[in-house]
Amino acid sequence: MSGIVLASTSPARAALLRAAGIAFDIEPALVDEDAVKQSLLAERAAPRAIADALATLKAIRVSQRRPDDVVIGADLVLEFEARLVSKSESLAAARALLLELRGKRHALHCAAVLAKAGAPVWRHVERALLTMRDFSEVYLDGYLARHGEGLLSGVGCYRIEDEGIQLFDRIDGDYFAILGLPLLPLLNALREHSLLAR
Repeated sequence: MSGIVLASTSPARAALLRAAGIAFDIEPALVDEDAVKQSLLAERAAPRAIADALATLKAIRVSQRRPDDVVIGADLVLEFEARLVSKSESLAAARALLLELRGKRHALHCAAVLAKAGAPVWRHVERALLTMRDFSEVYLDGYLARHGEGLLSGVGCYRIEDEGIQLFDRIDGDYFAILGLPLLPLLNALREHSLLAR
């Protein structure tokens, strides 16, 4: 029977799968995501298409190395005011981003792809809309001080699974997708491919 492989080093994605009782291996795809994003942006690809392309590339890359297994590739992109936002490289950049997002709405596009024998066999893209509240700079500075550089691992520099939820007024969309994996559609796909009990 095939195994399940997560083509990601994301602790959040791994935690979601573990919490759901899924046995899996982790094997990073080693994809230059920034180069792929820049190429796709030059072609005027939509954020949804960029998330899907990155998830597909990751899944295929690992699936070529592990053709007998089913590989999960995933990606999450943030769209704000018609542009793609990349991960912040410093807490100062994170602060500037959060101030820019403050009081406004942005979208997250979360893609997941299953691949086997080097080819995609299933894909799903979920979109969530998140509206930040008009928080004070005093609150923001305290938040950044309490959570530090760990916030830099997420594209929006917030973690809604913990204190980051206090940055928001409204969230419309799938909670799991916001964390980086559209879990319910993915679990259904794994069942369809006989990797989980029905």
